[in-house]
Amino acid sequence: MIPIGTPLTDEQEIAAVSEVLRSGMLAQGPGVEMFEKEFSSYCGTRHGIAMNNGTAALHATLLALGIGPGDEVILPAFTFFATASSVCMCGAKPVFVDVDRETFNLSIDALQNALSAGTRAVIGVHLFGQPFEVNTVKEICGERGIHLVEDAAQAHGATCHGRKVGSFGTAGCFSFYPTKNMTTGEGGFVTTDDDQVSQKIRQIINHGQSEKYLHTMLGFNYRMTDIGASIGLAQLRKLDSFNARRRETAQYYNSNLRYPGLIPPRTVPGSVHVYHQYVVRVTEECRLNRDQVAMKLKDKGIGTAVHYPIPLHRQPVFSKYARQTHCPVSEALAKEVLSLPVHPRVTDADREYICSCINEVT
Repeated sequence: MIPIGTPLTDEQEIAAVSEVLRSGMLAQGPGVEMFEKEFSSYCGTRHGIAMNNGTAALHATLLALGIGPGDEVILPAFTFFATASSVCMCGAKPVFVDVDRETFNLSIDALQNALSAGTRAVIGVHLFGQPFEVNTVKEICGERGIHLVEDAAQAHGATCHGRKVGSFGTAGCFSFYPTKNMTTGEGGFVTTDDDQVSQKIRQIINHGQSEKYLHTMLGFNYRMTDIGASIGLAQLRKLDSFNARRRETAQYYNSNLRYPGLIPPRTVPGSVHVYHQYVVRVTEECRLNRDQVAMKLKDKGIGTAVHYPIPLHRQPVFSKYARQTHCPVSEALAKEVLSLPVHPRVTDADREYICSCINEVT
């Protein structure tokens, strides 16, 4: 089976973890500090805070921005659950808006229509590794005096007009889940140029301590370990090559899929897509529907996935926030999207086989 996603580690990660284990410093220590410096420098920000997962990164960021009960946070309806759950974890209201059919990212028109007196922040998602229209969204947020938070959980190394994602908004939030473009085993990260936001996030993720055993606010244990950081440092040094291979495979698919009705992902001019997922749309013009295509490929040993089958405004847990919400593009995409293997372990032979199978079944 060609898997839809898999971590890519080797002896470098094993050696890095072994060194930490031999050191006796397993929790947060000098390894985390080094990883924070290197990853924030890579993204082009003055501050970087490592933590235990991407959801924690979003949650701690929103808390540091003062988001709470009575506040509204605008976010796309078509994305992963944590983008919205982190808002609710602060006691705030998620406001779901539709996305663009071709880029899968936040619709500018939908965003502008959703702005209200209660809007305190916008979470823009660089979905599947494709930067959203970050300069336009940043301008809108600046005019309204509201925060822009970049959800870059799937976009490590992606750029917009030559600048790395995670460096545009008040803060950028990353995930290092095992199948992301790079991993720390499990982990998260916040990038920011704001001194106060950085300081507050550090306090939030360390039990609210302003100094050892002095707790001046309620906080959480969201810290990263040196074990995770050691993996992250090894992975960061390979990230650009990982992403280059993903783009190469995506370009191969673009050139070799023969798809009446099968629509490949669009890359926005001025952006570098890093293809955390390569997501096609299986439209009504195809001979088979999305689920039938997925089943045919499974039978041929090719893993696929649906990211995502239910838009967030249709998730039962968010029903009280979305009774009057209409996001027709997100709902249509949920019935069409299909992710194909694009991770760096996909070989030349694999992608040739994948294209031949897809061309055959469609």
